[in-house]
This record gives sequence, C-alpha cells and structure tokens, in this order.
Amino acid sequence: MRTNPPAAMPRLTGVSPWIVALLTAVLALSGCSGGGDTKDSAADTSKLQARLDAAKKTIDDAESITISLSTPHVPTGVSGLLSAKGQGNHTPAFKGKVTVVTGGTSLGADVIAVGGDVLAKTSFSPVYLSIDPASLKAPDPAALFDKTTGITQILTKTDKLTDGGKSRDGSDVLTTIKGTLPSSVVQTIIPSADGGSVFQVTYRLDDDDVLRDATLSGPFYETGGDVTYTVKLTASDTPVTIEAPTRPGA
Repeated sequence: MRTNPPAAMPRLTGVSPWIVALLTAVLALSGCSGGGDTKDSAADTSKLQARLDAAKKTIDDAESITISLSTPHVPTGVSGLLSAKGQGNHTPAFKGKVTVVTGGTSLGADVIAVGGDVLAKTSFSPVYLSIDPASLKAPDPAALFDKTTGITQILTKTDKLTDGGKSRDGSDVLTTIKGTLPSSVVQTIIPSADGGSVFQVTYRLDDDDVLRDATLSGPFYETGGDVTYTVKLTASDTPVTIEAPTRPGA
C-alpha cells in the first residue's frame, strides 16, 4: 500500500531570501518583547502597591491622625459633605469641624464622634446634640479612622495602578500613583457615592512613602456629575484623647 509523502511547505516565490529572513526575525522579536512587557508591568504594579502598603502602615500605626477631607463644591440641589477637618485616633474617634450643604445652605458644626455616636454643636445650638450623618449624605467621621474599614483601606484596594510621574510640592519631589476604586470602597467614605460606578484616585507620596494627599473623583451624588474630594492625612506619635461631651439630661 502506497503512502503519500508529506505535503511540502509552500514556498514564497519571487521574494528575496533576505526579506524572508528579515520577516522571521521581526516576528521572533515581537513575540519576545510581548512577554517582557507583561512581566515588567506586573513588577511595576507590585512596586507601586508596596509603596501604598507602606503609606497605609504609617497611618495605621500612628497614635493620632490629623485629617482634612474636602471638596470645592457639591452639586446644586443635593445635601452632602463639603469638608471635615480635625483629629482622630483608632479607637476610633474624631473631634473637629464638619461642614455640610443642605437645602442650598452651607452649615458648619463642631463635631465629636466616638463610640458610634456623632454629636454636633452649631452656632444655633449652645450644646452638643446627636445627629445622623447619613441623613446629610456624610460619613461618621470617627469611622474614617478604623484600620480595616476606614479611609486607609483605599490604599490597598486600588485597581489598575499606574505611575503618574514626579511632581513638586514646594521643595519636595513627590511620586504620583493613579488608579481606580470600586464604589463599594468609596461608599465607606462618602455613603452617597453611586453604587454602579468606578472612581478615579490619585495619590502623592514622598520619598519615604508618606502619603501627602489623595484625590478621588466620580459621581458621589445622584445628580450634578462628577465631584472631586481631596484627602490629607498626617500621622503623629502624640496620642489624643477624645471623649463624648456631656449632653443635656445626661
């Protein structure tokens, strides 16, 4: 029984041998460079994440933290957080000034948050009264200092990390790291954040991996488009004691 010989490989007719050789070399190099880029990208992401991890640890290990969380404006017609500035610890507890916008009016208050209770004293009230921050589309400010579910979790839950290059802040040279955050994480900071969206985040770190600030952008409110919040956290080795004030009738 005869068996047919294997079919011969088709030949490129009319093509110079050196062109064939050149094409073969280009294809081979293309295959090699593709694998290298993937490995390099993974290594770069790992390095960026390591820096963010270090920044989180510095804040989480601090005895106290000074926080500033603010936006230039909230959309017209919505209630929301304009700013929160003060000191906190990992009890968690907070003492400072919070400004919200409600009914088209900006309202500032001295706030103490401890033990799950948020108390505020405005210029209209001489005493601290319990408030529900969720009704104002604002977070419990003390909860921001929880090591696991507080604001520093964004540093370890950022996706699609990229190196944004260097920038100057006065005499300091800072590294910019960019990425995205899922709404489930952002809602722990601003409860009104849209649940179906992805938020953009930009971090700036100094050479010691200390967080200078973080900027979060996206649809924090149901109307009015994207809003940008800037967060600044300053760690300190000095403890701070925060206690709930005495309320009327207590």
